[in-house]
Amino acid sequence: MIGISTLLGATGLAALLWGVKTGQFDDQSKFIDAARYDNEEDLRDAVMMDEKKKARQKKKAEESEKKKKNYMPAD
Repeated sequence: MIGISTLLGATGLAALLWGVKTGQFDDQSKFIDAARYDNEEDLRDAVMMDEKKKARQKKKAEESEKKKKNYMPAD
């Protein structure tokens, strides 16, 4: 039983390595197709999400600075 499972595992590993070596997992046109088929609404959503992310980061940084300014060591 252990021999069979080891053989199957080795076969799977060999198949994975062969696939990586021969470029079976490469998608040359992934980013080109994504840009080509995006519509305006998707792009606006992406920009809005990026702006929200930046706002959250800015707010978090401001809160961190505020905590540092208000820090008082224990007596």
